[in-house]
Amino acid sequence: MHDRPPVSKVYYRPIEAAIRWAGLLKQKIEILRLISSPRHLPTTLNFPGWAELRLCTERIYDAIFNGELPYGCNGITQNDKALWDSPDLTIRHLDLKRWMRDHYPEERPAFLFSRRERIAHPVITLETGQAMLVERQALKAELAQCRRRLQTLQEQHHVLSKQVEVIPACNECSITDRAESTYQHIIGSMLDLMLGQSPAGTPYSCFRTQEAIVSALIAHHDGIMGITERTLNGKFAQARRRMRSLTP
Repeated sequence: MHDRPPVSKVYYRPIEAAIRWAGLLKQKIEILRLISSPRHLPTTLNFPGWAELRLCTERIYDAIFNGELPYGCNGITQNDKALWDSPDLTIRHLDLKRWMRDHYPEERPAFLFSRRERIAHPVITLETGQAMLVERQALKAELAQCRRRLQTLQEQHHVLSKQVEVIPACNECSITDRAESTYQHIIGSMLDLMLGQSPAGTPYSCFRTQEAIVSALIAHHDGIMGITERTLNGKFAQARRRMRSLTP
């Protein structure tokens, strides 16, 4: 049984650092067995995470070749190009951490950064920040549109409430099919809005179910004609069916 390699070390060979960066430390022995040159990895290999491992390796060597990442021999920093193909080529932990923080700030592999560092210093790249800003502006526009729609519905409801007050409460009074459809559209729209939420997930009202709306209406307007559980549930059901029939 092989001893498990340490996650963090004082210095690493490039392939060791790349394996840790790609999150393949448990497969280290198998990976080393499959490759003939730590610097020149096969382009393709039927191995999970191989493409990422190859990319991490190329990034490290690219930094060494371009003078961005100090290197040396067996942990001793040197500037000797003859070491580039040597199996003794190494990179110090501190140098690798500093290089990754400068050139790949969105990367925080566990072998270089502690859990506290990964949590306390989340990194948002410029591209991510711009995308978040665009999304925020879009959500603000949608919210403003929803608020305007809510205000319109509330005004319509107010007008209808006034009209209801002046309609004689008698059996001879009737409304046309067009008017009935209009009322159902308004009631259905208000129900959908009161039970809905904004694009950001914020509920438009405190009501979560139709039953809660019915209970509140009865509690505040008990005794008024039509404000009964049976009537309200019936009218609400008709209005919601009407709205569903209009949905393409």
